[in-house]
Amino acid sequence: MVTQNTKIMTAEQEAELLQPIDAHVGAIQEKINALRADGTDKVIEIQNALDNLKRDRIYTQQEKDAKAAALKVELDKAKATEAKNKDEIAKLIAEAESYLKAHYDAEYYQPVVESCKVEKALAQQNYADAVAKLKKEHEAALAKLSDAHEIKDEKYVQKNRLFDAKMQLDKDLQAVKDRQHAAFDHKYHLIDMLRMSKFTVGETLAQRWENYKYTFNRRDFLLRNGLYIAIIVIFIALCIITPIVKNVQLLTVNNVLNILQQASPRMFLALGVAGLILLAGTDLSIGRMVGMGMTAATIVMHQGPNTGSVFGNVFDFSGLPVILRVLLALIVCIVLCTIFTTIAGFFTAKFKMHPFISTMANMLVIFGLVTYSTKGVSFGAIDSSIPGMIIPKINGFPTIILWAVAAVLIVWFIWNKTTFGKNLYAVGGNSEAAAVSGISVFRVTVGAFILAGILYGFGSWLECIRMVGSGSAAYGQGWEMDAIAACVVGGISFTGGIGKISGVVVGVFIFTALTYSLTTLGIDTNLQFVFSGIIILVAVMLDCLKYVQKK
Repeated sequence: MVTQNTKIMTAEQEAELLQPIDAHVGAIQEKINALRADGTDKVIEIQNALDNLKRDRIYTQQEKDAKAAALKVELDKAKATEAKNKDEIAKLIAEAESYLKAHYDAEYYQPVVESCKVEKALAQQNYADAVAKLKKEHEAALAKLSDAHEIKDEKYVQKNRLFDAKMQLDKDLQAVKDRQHAAFDHKYHLIDMLRMSKFTVGETLAQRWENYKYTFNRRDFLLRNGLYIAIIVIFIALCIITPIVKNVQLLTVNNVLNILQQASPRMFLALGVAGLILLAGTDLSIGRMVGMGMTAATIVMHQGPNTGSVFGNVFDFSGLPVILRVLLALIVCIVLCTIFTTIAGFFTAKFKMHPFISTMANMLVIFGLVTYSTKGVSFGAIDSSIPGMIIPKINGFPTIILWAVAAVLIVWFIWNKTTFGKNLYAVGGNSEAAAVSGISVFRVTVGAFILAGILYGFGSWLECIRMVGSGSAAYGQGWEMDAIAACVVGGISFTGGIGKISGVVVGVFIFTALTYSLTTLGIDTNLQFVFSGIIILVAVMLDCLKYVQKK
């Protein structure tokens, strides 16, 4: 590379700076490799051979045992050699790292960084000069033209020339970026060879931060996080406005705990529908599931004979022990919700029916049955001792939050550590490809609906205990929108196969916190729907933009 600026290093000059460092560390690495040859390397080789032997179906069990015994003898020898050379290897590693610490940054990396700064400034100056030159040429060309079509063509050509200049700038800047990143990364490549991929926490964080800066793209960042940034700004504004308008502090420990407490039952609902959205589906019956579960749980946990009837029958479960009634209520909630979600899942999977239709049918059936059977009446309060048993407050801390944390951990494990979870992503991403690869789309779809039903049952049971009963068919109206919106805001894509549990958690907290803040500020409930609608619209718009960009 020929350059007019002597501060910009050529590739040859950069290689000259790096050569003594590579030579010194390389010599130490050769000594380490020689010591590892009959020790660590042999241990890894034999352990791999033992693992392969267990999976091998060619040999009989007796032959496997004989070969394994021979390998274990060799393994013991290799481990003894490894232990013998351990201190010497550690000493050599320390020597190499000490050399890198003293020489790498000062003699190689920092000169490269300074060179890259100058090269970046030069690239930007070259771009500015090119734009100025093109502008001057364009103005001169326009001065000679009078025909409208020729002027239009010249403007089009100028636009393309400016685009080419911008592309050249991007290319030059990327080359500078690649060069500096390679210089940073080379040090950790040497450490990786010395320590066999074992980095300290500080080194791991340094690499992650460098990789983040290297791959950072402003457009992608705003697409992923623009909505979150806007909501945080709104929330900060509410924290400032509320004390002025209402003379009430919004950001207090008590308010945060109240938000978490309200969010906990909703977390179950959002986690349930998240699995369906992951399959490019949805569920419109969540609110009615909550009403059904609340009603059933209130009937079972009611103290004394119920104030209302079901199909004309008045139930009284007060003769059962309290803990038994609590467990029975939970089972009833889960069974009822799971029955209906399984029905919706069956029709969705078997007849390729869109979940919008199958769950809408569920919504109407559930509401009709619960309203007809109970005449739409509220069933009053549950036994007052139950909340203190299941979700007590310990030193002011609402333990209902722990139920939500447990649900998040369990669903995270299912999504990320089980075959079902991997299949869920596969079917959501491309159901036809998943079917060709041997995945049962029917089982995965129905399984996702069953999991959703279990979570809905838990959520409605928990909400019943939190609200001390008062179950009715109308309870939970609109909750499906909150749950779906929380998932969308949290990054669970309606295109299917994209999303994380952490996104669901963030989405639920955002909506709950926003609703709580607007209520505290005294904003009318109807206007809160406007805010929610705008947030959903923006969230889906950003999701669509990400999908289009990916395509």
